[in-house]
Amino acid sequence: MFAIATVMSYVVNLQSRRDEKGATAVEYGLLVALIAAVIVVAVALLGTKVTGAFTSITDQLPG
Repeated sequence: MFAIATVMSYVVNLQSRRDEKGATAVEYGLLVALIAAVIVVAVALLGTKVTGAFTSITDQLPG
């Protein structure tokens, strides 16, 4: 009887760990998506200003 209880406890513990790994993977996926969205917004907002700055610099170079 003790052996069955031990095996059942092991199986439940193993299944719980698998669920946590899946949840962790989803959390990392959400973080990556959030970081990507921030990068896209930053590039969209700053892109024209950076282009203007480089254009101004190249216009001032001799040649």
